[in-house]
Order: sequence, then C-alpha cells, then structure tokens
Amino acid sequence: MIIVGAGAGGIFTAYELTRIKPSLQVLMLEKGTSLDKRKCPIDGESVKSCIHCKTCSVVNGFGGSGSLSDGKYNITNNFGGELYQYVGREKALELMRYVDKVNCAFGGEGAKLYSTANSNLKTEALKYDLHLLDAEVRHFGTDRNIVILSNMYDYLKERVDIRFNAEVEDIIPGDGGFEVVSAVGNFRCDNLVLAPGRSGSRWISGICDRLGIKTTRNRVDIGVRVELPAAIFAHITDAVYESKFVYRTKKYSDVVRTFCMNPYGEVVTENTNGILTVNGHSYSDPKYHTENTNFALLVSNRFTEPFKNSNEYGESIARLSNMLGGGVLVQKFGDLVKGQRTTEHRLAQSFTRPTLNATPGDLSLVIPKRQLDDIIEMIYALDKIAPGTANESTLLYGVEVKFYNSLVEVDGNLETKIRGLYVLGDGSGVTHSLSQASASGVHVARVISGRYDA
Repeated sequence: MIIVGAGAGGIFTAYELTRIKPSLQVLMLEKGTSLDKRKCPIDGESVKSCIHCKTCSVVNGFGGSGSLSDGKYNITNNFGGELYQYVGREKALELMRYVDKVNCAFGGEGAKLYSTANSNLKTEALKYDLHLLDAEVRHFGTDRNIVILSNMYDYLKERVDIRFNAEVEDIIPGDGGFEVVSAVGNFRCDNLVLAPGRSGSRWISGICDRLGIKTTRNRVDIGVRVELPAAIFAHITDAVYESKFVYRTKKYSDVVRTFCMNPYGEVVTENTNGILTVNGHSYSDPKYHTENTNFALLVSNRFTEPFKNSNEYGESIARLSNMLGGGVLVQKFGDLVKGQRTTEHRLAQSFTRPTLNATPGDLSLVIPKRQLDDIIEMIYALDKIAPGTANESTLLYGVEVKFYNSLVEVDGNLETKIRGLYVLGDGSGVTHSLSQASASGVHVARVISGRYDA
C-alpha cells in the first residue's frame, strides 16, 4: 500500500500498520524533505517576506506542519476536529490516548499532562460569559516534539520505504487498485491513504474533483496573535496550560475563541501558499523560555451563497497585511483602541518586548471592522479573568489565519466512495489538530489491517 504525506496522520498510519502487519509492503511519498533538512532559509534573518521556495520546509517534510510547532496534543472531542462524528466519541478518545502513549514511548516521557477540568477557573470565567472547554493537554514543546519525530523516523525507516521530494502529481484508479504518479516514479498499490495535511488543501481538492469525490467548503478563522507578559496569564497557564475560552460577542453575536496558547513562548511566522501569517510556539526546556505568553484570538467565518471560497477570503486579508508590512504587522493594543498606527518609536516604548521582528503598523487597515470589533471586545472580557490583558502595551500581531481544508466525503472508515482510497488527517477536513490527525491514522491502519485478515 501507499501513504501520501508524512505528517501526523501519515506517520501514525505507517506506525500502526507496521506494528499490526509487519509483512505489509508500505511506501510513503512525501513532498518535502527529511526532518534534519527542514529549515526555512529566512529563519533568523532580517528578511520579513517569503522568498517563495518551491517546497516550503516550514509546512512540508517529515512530521508535516506540526513538526516545528509547539508539540501540543489536546485529548478532547470539544475542539481540534470532528473525528468523533465518524468513529464515535469514546473510540475517538481511545485513539487519542493511544497516540499519547506512543508519543511518550518515543521520547515524550516526562511531559506533563494537564487538565482543563478546573472548576474554579471555569466558574470564574462563566461570570463574564467566557466558556472554558474541557480537555486533557499533553505539551511536549517544540524541542521534545522534534525528538519524538526523529525517533519515529528511525523506527519507520527500517520498516517502510520512505521517499522524500516525491510530490504526487496524479492518482489513477483501476484494476482493483491505484496507480500513483509522482516526481520519483509511478507506483501501484491495492490500498491508498491520502494524508496531505493542511498544506495540501488545494492538492486534495484537485484530486477529489478529478475522481468525482464530493467535497464541502469549510470555514476560515481570522484574527490576531496576542503577546503579553507571562505573569498576566500565569495563574491560568500554570494550572491548565492550554485554555480554550469561547465567547459570544454582545455587539454582533459572533463567536471568538482563544487558540494555541504558548506560555513563556515566542511568536513566529508561518508560510501558507506563499503568504506570511503569524503563529506561536514554546519549548519544554526552561532555558528557552521567554518572559511572554502568546495566544491567538480567532473569529470564525462561514459563507453561503453566492460566495463559498472561505480560504480565498482569508488569503486576501493575509496578502493585504503582507503588502502593507512586507510580512507580519504588530500593533500595541493601546494604539489600536486610540485609532493610531504603532510606529517604531511607540513600539520601543512598549513594556512588552516583542519576540518577533514584525513591522509596526495599523491592523485596522487590514482586518475587517466586524472581526476587529469582536477581537477588542474579547480582550476586554479576558481582562476580567486575567487583569492586564487589555493593557496599553499588549501586542497584537496580524494576521493570524487558520485555513481549513474542504471536508471530503468519507464514511466511518474514512474511506471515500472509491474502495481502498482513504483520506485522513487535516487534509480531509475531518481533523484540525495533531492529536486527532494522528488518531485518524491509527484508525485507518486498523481498518486496512482488518481487511487483509479477512
């Protein structure tokens, strides 16, 4: 069989297959490079704009987009995808806990497992209409995450044929199997798993269109990354680490949420289809800790007739930010509410020292008024449970955009209408997180193994 994509979903498909069916011949085709060769050429340089590499090492390569991220695994059905709708709630949690066990065995031992089931915090948040979502959170950190992936690669390379720089150009069903056309040759298989990750959204849509597999447009989330002194959120992050607060604004009744909280972390850039957006991560080793905490504030956007291309909408806003700032923009919260642009001089006066070299500017020229009003209202709400969030020196980086792949029509086995063709992970639109993408790979591997037994 063949697995397309060596991200979280593809890796755990391969791992579980080799564990259950070691005699099975498995080929993994990955568009990017091996983990040790993944490095952005402008990382650490003063250049703020993307130089448009043919294959982006930040989101492609062994480990996928999540390999160079914060290494945060949320064990929950409340966010991070809808895998439970396909396999059931209990089974989805069982799969995520199994993934957690494997990660710990491959170098993640010692990483703390947090729980957001903190009644005091939930009760306090509810006073201000902030809703804390329950989850267990295992934080490996960027550094330990890379160790886990390196160990998994060492395990898999002895059992799986892994080809890098092997972009797949076409898939041709026929004769009870598939022909896979790639940059490193053509291959045939009985079962085919497509796990292209979030960066493969356009690719998987094209494949589904050619094969007549139905897809449904998904949402896009637009917002900012907030950076402030770690002490402001310490009473929350020390207890639960990743706090997912959901808030419905009074002005528009829009839903705003916190996302990807990084205590003592740093703000980073992310490349999506040649567009620079903002993200964040943190390390497990205290020697790499900063004095700041960062997290995203995101507003979900869904479209109906006549416009349905949510990702294009998000990309257009991100391009505007790139055009005005040559990359990511940063603005002090105090300047935003006063209606004035942050300048180099005003940024230098900030008590919060930025961890990303971004361009001082005016986010109101980039983010639509409705979303910006939502974000400002959310910051004032958070200030009630974490006083200091709405300080003048709180930094807002923009834009942060979370693109979601079109939802591919699959059944409970994550199998398409073409027998033997599976689509999983974030590339399927079913999952939106490391834990659920990995769990979907385990699920499909067990389904395929069972068919060989039959």
